[in-house]
Amino acid sequence: MHKKITNIKQLKLIANTIRQDVIRMLLEAKSGHSAGSIGLADIFSALYFNVLYHDPKNPSWPDRDRLLLSNGHVAPVLYAAMANADYFPKEELMTLRKLGSRLQGHPHPGSLPGIENSGGPLGQGLSQAVGMAIVAKAERKRWRVYCAMSDGEHDEGQTWEAIMLANKYKLNNLTAIIDRNSIQMDGMTEDILPLEPFAEKYRAFGWRVIEVDGHNIAKFIEACEEAKAVYERPTVIIAHTIPGKGIPYMEYLSEWHGKTPSKEQADEAITLLEEERKRIEEE
Repeated sequence: MHKKITNIKQLKLIANTIRQDVIRMLLEAKSGHSAGSIGLADIFSALYFNVLYHDPKNPSWPDRDRLLLSNGHVAPVLYAAMANADYFPKEELMTLRKLGSRLQGHPHPGSLPGIENSGGPLGQGLSQAVGMAIVAKAERKRWRVYCAMSDGEHDEGQTWEAIMLANKYKLNNLTAIIDRNSIQMDGMTEDILPLEPFAEKYRAFGWRVIEVDGHNIAKFIEACEEAKAVYERPTVIIAHTIPGKGIPYMEYLSEWHGKTPSKEQADEAITLLEEERKRIEEE
């Protein structure tokens, strides 16, 4: 099983590495989604290096926790986290979206060890996660199901059907993690199709709701631990994040949802992230 890292400073440094990897991947690919991938680096550092029970040397370990990525377009952050956790060589990150690469633009099971679901069509991931959680309960398994989701995909009706079904079966072994960055392809979520009052909606559907700063790794880990202590219903963690976190020219801008940096922009981003890395090391 992968060794759990409890040192928050170390997890912050891993998140910084993930961000730098994502920038380099997207520059090389000249295609992909920047803002969401970079904004999720702290969460994926926490998941792969602290929260999840998993084994990169044995990706099909029957007792592993299952992590599904519903918003598959942020695959770069998933791949970067997995490579840093030793699922595959880091050099392979530079093959993102290239013909014949195992690192497809949207993750697909069978393409890489450790990928649990197809994350292309938005709105389907939670349904897949609910199915897995139902199986785990029926077979009295102790592994948990985590589903990383976007806020924008809550525009999809299927998402709400899955939310209802999870409540019906009291899936306390299911934790949904929503990247509440408030942007989607065409603009801000509250302009496209308002989601608020978001937390209240989940509560009305019978879920335990925890809201956290998605860049506070310690608080996010606490939320995941709290979810494990909920015995009568599923839990959703609404993680408020900044799209493009750490790169000022990207932050909060919906135009960076599906845009990649130029060579000059990538160099600037790496410089900024290296400066941030030094600040973390001095903490």
